[in-house]
Amino acid sequence: MTADASEDAPTFTQGERAAMRRAVSLARRGLGTVAPNPVVGAVILDREGRPAGDGWHRQAGGPHAEIHALRAAGPLAAGGTAVVTLEPCSRQGRTGPCTRALLDAGIRRVVYAVADPTLAGQGAAVLRRAGVEVRSGLLAEQAAEVNHAWLAAAVTKRPHVTLKLAATLDGRIAARDGSSRWITGPAARRDTHLLRDRTDAIAVGSTTVLADDPQLTARDTAGRPRPRQPVRVVFDRRLRTPADARLASDGAAPTWILTTRTAGEERHGTAELITADPGERFLTASLHALYDRGIRSLLVEGGATLAGALLGEALVDRIIWYSAARLLGPDGAPAVRGLDIPTCAAAPNFRIIAARRLGDDLRTVLEPETARGK
Repeated sequence: MTADASEDAPTFTQGERAAMRRAVSLARRGLGTVAPNPVVGAVILDREGRPAGDGWHRQAGGPHAEIHALRAAGPLAAGGTAVVTLEPCSRQGRTGPCTRALLDAGIRRVVYAVADPTLAGQGAAVLRRAGVEVRSGLLAEQAAEVNHAWLAAAVTKRPHVTLKLAATLDGRIAARDGSSRWITGPAARRDTHLLRDRTDAIAVGSTTVLADDPQLTARDTAGRPRPRQPVRVVFDRRLRTPADARLASDGAAPTWILTTRTAGEERHGTAELITADPGERFLTASLHALYDRGIRSLLVEGGATLAGALLGEALVDRIIWYSAARLLGPDGAPAVRGLDIPTCAAAPNFRIIAARRLGDDLRTVLEPETARGK
């Protein structure tokens, strides 16, 4: 049984299982558009257990998934069941509490997949006190995976950090002469843009800006319409980013430069300067600043020094490694620099949670072995 499943080992109908699969699929549509809120999908079943309406949370400040689903179901919701990927909220925010909306609609049973760590069980408790039957844990693993970044950020109070690496079999990201296009093939590059499309912010270090002048926008996303671009973030302690760099001048997406600079302008080109708290380590302070500004998922794309620093401070929650079936030799640029690991016993261990082939490349998803126990 999952940790958030009801203690009395609830049973679920086939209709509820099908509805939760649908709700998980709907929740994915909110990835990259709802921060600082979680992605949520909901399906309403009528009193006979038949689908009556569904919906998902589309943007922060807008109606939650349950509200969209209830509106679609209309009067058919009375006496029915709400199937939701996340425990319904019970507090007043920019929108009203979903528990109140479910009660007003006459819902008699609520099935949710994963508990909301910010509610401490209050959403389920409100519904139970009103006489609603509440069960949890249905397809919890699938629902948690869709919402893994938000769930982690809700506990750590910093963005969930995914480190994206694209390297050769011997861990190189560029040849001796500095050339790096293209390490991986077109399928892996398309997948990278899908990752960008589904994250709140994309980050690089200042060295990457100086060397590559990247654009860091979500493109080539299979025609998926995008209401906004992810925020572009530069970790730049010494403010080395040129004001005419593409990130700081093209206006294609919001850009934030995290720095220790304490005096001068608040803007750098079109980019906004954010001064990290000098009382904390730079990377930790920077991540806290991003969290305070609503960032819950952060995709770090380079470079090697930033990757090594984040790994060295145990600030990486997930690695997505695109491995190209080629070699560049010992003089090539490494994917990670600066890690001080004196012995095999001291090496951090990762576990593979997914792997698949993308054209001629291998995409592997890894998490620190301690990630699930934090």
